[in-house]
Amino acid sequence: MADHRKPRTRIRAAVPAVSLTTAALASVSLLTQSAQAAPVQPKPSIEDVQKKVDDLYRQAGTETQKYDRAKESTALQRKKVDKLLDAVAKRTEQLNESRRELGQYAAAQYRGGPLASTATMLLADDPQSYFDQNQMMKQVSAQQTHAVDDYTTQQKAAAKQRGEATAQLETLASSQAELKATKEQVQSKLGETRELLSKLTAEEKARLAALEKARQKAAAKKAAELAAKQAAAEKAAKAAAAKKPGSGSSTPTTGSSGSYSAKAAKVLAFARAQMGKPYVWGATGPSSYDCSGLTQAAWKAAGIDLPRTTWDQVKVGTRVATADLQPGDLVFFYDDISHVGIYIGGGKMIHAPHTGANVREESIYYMPIYGSVRPA
Repeated sequence: MADHRKPRTRIRAAVPAVSLTTAALASVSLLTQSAQAAPVQPKPSIEDVQKKVDDLYRQAGTETQKYDRAKESTALQRKKVDKLLDAVAKRTEQLNESRRELGQYAAAQYRGGPLASTATMLLADDPQSYFDQNQMMKQVSAQQTHAVDDYTTQQKAAAKQRGEATAQLETLASSQAELKATKEQVQSKLGETRELLSKLTAEEKARLAALEKARQKAAAKKAAELAAKQAAAEKAAKAAAAKKPGSGSSTPTTGSSGSYSAKAAKVLAFARAQMGKPYVWGATGPSSYDCSGLTQAAWKAAGIDLPRTTWDQVKVGTRVATADLQPGDLVFFYDDISHVGIYIGGGKMIHAPHTGANVREESIYYMPIYGSVRPA
């Protein structure tokens, strides 16, 4: 008998459901791993932003001093090169004159016939060598011998000066490369600062301004404390001087201190006249300054030539303690000595702060003090 049972049908509906569930779980797992691999970075606080901005300005100040030094070195090298090239040009003219004189003697010897070998000698690149090899000293006049000696001397001197000029040109190229590199570093640091500040919201900028105001207030308070201490010390010194036999009511001014005060007055007058002018890195006036450019120009007005950079200015004159500061003294800041200002008394200074700011008065405690010097 035939089997009338229907064939069994395999049910596979559940399989795709399991596959979809597995895929979904895998996707969730991947998303979870991605989230764990790249966590969202918290936005820096305004205090952190302020520290970062300060640090970038300080770094830019350091690079500015490097730029100033490289620029000064380049200028000196250029002067040396120009001087050497002028000397080479003059020496070449003298050499050509000596060659023309030799040519005249050679032409005369050639026309004379019998002394053709002498003419050959006179036209040679190294007539002295030819002279020695052929032992022809007896065949030429004393005047011709002098011409050969002069030509040889000029030839050696010209070769030496060309060598010196080549070496100086190589040094100049190196200085120019350093100048370009430091310029790029300054621009890079300032670019980072601008980018950082541009990302702040209006509210964040207001908070940053409030922090800056509080910082200035704290620095001003410390300046007032120093001013009070200095005033008390000056008063005590005058009282002690008045008690000495033969003393007047005021402390006599010595020649050296009086001379320094006169110079300092010129320095401060110049510095105050620059108030409001913009800071521009690498600038030495008269329309803009960087920090060491301002101090250099101010003391120049008093007849004192200071070096260009803070690193060299700090080595000039006499070191003085902060408590003993007098108007005109230079105050240096940061461990790397990358900033400088002119003390005006009362715990304050005039300085060119940084890009985006103008020459202004400020407490010397606005930045960490490295040390101070009295230039003259």
